[in-house]
Amino acid sequence: MSDIKTNINIFKSHLTIQSDYVGGKAKPKAVDGRKIYKLSSNENLLGSSPKAIAAIQDHLQKLNEYPDQTDARLREALASFYGAPMSADHFFTGNSGSEILELIARAFLDPGLEVIIASPTFMPYRLFSEKMGAKVLDIKLLEPNFDLNVREILEAINEKTRLLFLTSPNNPTGSYISKETLEYILQEIPAHVVVVLDEVYFQFTDQADYTTALPYALQHKNIIGVNSFSKAYGLAGLRVGYAYTHPDLARYIRQLHRPFLLNALSLNAAIGALSDTAFLQKTVDLIQAERNFLYQHLDQLPIHYWKSQGNFFLLRPPMSPKDFEAKMLEQGIMVRPVENFGAKGCVRVTIGTRAANLAMLAALTAVLG
Repeated sequence: MSDIKTNINIFKSHLTIQSDYVGGKAKPKAVDGRKIYKLSSNENLLGSSPKAIAAIQDHLQKLNEYPDQTDARLREALASFYGAPMSADHFFTGNSGSEILELIARAFLDPGLEVIIASPTFMPYRLFSEKMGAKVLDIKLLEPNFDLNVREILEAINEKTRLLFLTSPNNPTGSYISKETLEYILQEIPAHVVVVLDEVYFQFTDQADYTTALPYALQHKNIIGVNSFSKAYGLAGLRVGYAYTHPDLARYIRQLHRPFLLNALSLNAAIGALSDTAFLQKTVDLIQAERNFLYQHLDQLPIHYWKSQGNFFLLRPPMSPKDFEAKMLEQGIMVRPVENFGAKGCVRVTIGTRAANLAMLAALTAVLG
């Protein structure tokens, strides 16, 4: 024992990185007695799926019991929701869309391997990849419309590349990837690269050439569609996410699941939400209608913004994002600076109810003078 070195470093170097994800701020009670509209976290301002709430209430007296040991019931419900030929074998679940991304990183990445992202985009792609020791290549989106730089993405792929993170609609830009573009990428990339298509805002799209990962997963392509119950179903506080892909990949990733992965309330609420087509449609109708309402008014203001396919939009205020955030809060509106997403000088604003949107427009008018 006396010959053992005492200066052995027990810490992994890639776990000492200083790139922790910074989430949206909590909603304050009030500012000078003014009602606060939280338009900073892309939450559902209609609330939560009533069927999800009912499922929670049905299980409140059973919290002394362990939840399901596996996610099988939720995967069966997802298969039923998506319809044939999708089966439970195509899915895996997690505690939020973020945990889904972390499971994917754990499944495919090690030190020395590489991933590709396209910023401005969701920070956890980089964070989880770096915490696995992988090298992250950022092929930035092309302004002014935040299009994918497909040529450079394909040129950046090599024998070390394992994951390509794409987002459609993209957070925070609201841009999307057309079916033609996605099909071209899938045609050109080598078999050892898995495309991770984060589509958590897919319900809000209205473009004819938009596509999810679904048809390509059914073709046994190495693509994973990442989804969440946080946005359209209003269950952000329960942290339930899921993904689908071809059964071989899904089975491989499910090996990372621990027993009793999902708590009983989250699991049953998610199953209930999947059957709540009325709430889902109400949410989608609201966002699509309010987007167009906001565009008409934003076009009349002296500010640059981008039209969106999500339940949010991006703008570039004529001041620093932090100053803009503070001034909007003085008017009762919470917004989200997204420079840490890679969108320099920009702020993201959630689309809410008509009352919230009118309040936001009034605040924006006041701040712009």
